[in-house]
Amino acid sequence: MKLNIYSPNGAKIEQVTIAAELADDKKQASDKLIAQAVLANLSNRRRPIAHTKDRGEVSGGGRKPWRQKGTGRARAGSSRSPIWVGGGVTFGPRKNRNFNQRLPKLMAKKAMQAALAQKIKENKFIVVSEFVFKEIKTSQIQVFLEKLPIEEGRILLILAKTNPRVELSAANLKYIKAVQVDGLRLIDILNYDYILTDKEGLKKIEDAFSASERSKKEE
Repeated sequence: MKLNIYSPNGAKIEQVTIAAELADDKKQASDKLIAQAVLANLSNRRRPIAHTKDRGEVSGGGRKPWRQKGTGRARAGSSRSPIWVGGGVTFGPRKNRNFNQRLPKLMAKKAMQAALAQKIKENKFIVVSEFVFKEIKTSQIQVFLEKLPIEEGRILLILAKTNPRVELSAANLKYIKAVQVDGLRLIDILNYDYILTDKEGLKKIEDAFSASERSKKEE
């Protein structure tokens, strides 16, 4: 599969062949894999907040409420028993609960490949020759985007390396998020309608998510 490369003025200037892994538009089990990867990502970010105290953590209750025998009442050793009002909680939520899910690196990589391939298939993966901004100005990036084949929607701007002029120019636009390839997350690809990068960024994306681990070891 070939991708069109656009100039900063929005004109098609060339086509490049992308890696086979990113051009694969077969559904296979990609939807389930992506769902599993997103679930693992969200679970690993989750932090337990709710916490109930058991009978050993509730203050008070050190004294036996009444003597063991002779009162006619049931035996009681502490007023902080779970069956008492104000007592501890049995089997309540605890803040030491672990929500982490392990996702193998190869599965995570294939999920990224599937998400990127879907954007490419839908013609929502836009590549420009380079990002040229003379100064930090929001209006510059707005004019730049109007010249590209991007319809209304949210844009994920992927940079090969830090570029203050681009990042700061896009900072005031709520529908744009600028990230570097090293910080690219699956959930960002899914949450944004378009992906916009340059030739250098495309090469880095291919290096990061196309070559298999086996081929890397052979090299």
